[in-house]
Amino acid sequence: MAVQSAKELEVYQTAYALAMKIFEASKNFPPEERWALTGQIRRSSRSVCLNLREAWAKRRYEAHFISKLTDCDGESNETDSSLDFAKDCNYITGEDHRELAELNRSVGRMLGSMLRNPEPFLLK
Repeated sequence: MAVQSAKELEVYQTAYALAMKIFEASKNFPPEERWALTGQIRRSSRSVCLNLREAWAKRRYEAHFISKLTDCDGESNETDSSLDFAKDCNYITGEDHRELAELNRSVGRMLGSMLRNPEPFLLK
């Protein structure tokens, strides 16, 4: 059976799980980071999912689909940098950083695969 929704894609499910884990972890960030790192890492991690949904809606046009996937990839990279800041500021443990960063790398690999071969996802 063909995929009917972006929510069925492994990349979406992994990105969503990552965003939720980041949300939980960021609850422990200090109050002075509320408008800086806390908000930024939550926005960038969620934006991967949101842009995936937009990409899915635009898969009738390869260029639009690839453009939105590229946005996803950019947000994923931004999330990675924010995870590094969270670890280096001692807001998350090294173990939490490894887990979250590995999930993020997994999302990045899947996005890269989709970018290299968008054809199976496009509407005919």
